[in-house]
Formats: sequence, structure tokens, C-alpha cells
Amino acid sequence: MKLRGRNQIRPEFNMSSMTDVVFLLLIFFMIASTLAKQLNTIDIKLPKAEGKTENRNTVAVTITNAGQFFINDKRISKINLEERLIFSLTEMKIPSIVLRTEKKVAIDQVVYVMNIANKNGIKVVLAVDSP
Repeated sequence: MKLRGRNQIRPEFNMSSMTDVVFLLLIFFMIASTLAKQLNTIDIKLPKAEGKTENRNTVAVTITNAGQFFINDKRISKINLEERLIFSLTEMKIPSIVLRTEKKVAIDQVVYVMNIANKNGIKVVLAVDSP
């Protein structure tokens, strides 16, 4: 006596689910790649280092060799830096800045910005170029 079940396994593969996943990944990486370019608003030569980079909702603080300070792409005087920095970080849950300095910037300029961040509880990430 032969008994056969009604449920048979069919060896077919449905590609529509896989296509949806690949399409969503493509969109994600396209958006992520455009957001990664936001920090490069001012062209400076960063020091080289190896390490992990992070991309978060941050504000870029740039110091040039000429002693000019920028918040994102707007030039700010050193006197107004703290006030403008706090104002630009008010809407963030975790305030953090990316500190971008050229190679020859004096260390006291960098320490000045880091002291402002320390006083106000702002996380500082130093920007470097990969070797």
C-alpha cells in the first residue's frame, strides 16, 4: 500500500524577496555615501592616522593654519566660537563635534576648542585622513 501526502515540496525559489532586499541595501548605501561627504566642507590637509571612522549627526569645527575658525562652512571669530557652537548643538541628543585641523595648527588652538567642549559636555572626535 502506497501512502502519499498531499503536501509536496517544490524546489522553486522566489526571487522577488531577494530583489527587494538588494534594492533596499542599494538605497541605504547611496544615502549613506552622500551623508559621509558633509564633513568635507573646507578643503584642508588633515593629519594621517589609522582607525575607525564614525558618521553621526555632528557639527564640524575646522581650524586652518591661518588661525581661522569655521563651524561647518561658516567662518566664526575665536571670541564667538563658544556661543555659536552651543547654539548649533542645542537640538542634538548627544552633542558632538568633529574637530578638523590642519597639520601645522598650534596645539593651543586645538586645546581652546577642546576646553569649550569639555566645559559644555560636548563629545569631541578628531578628524584624520587615512594613510
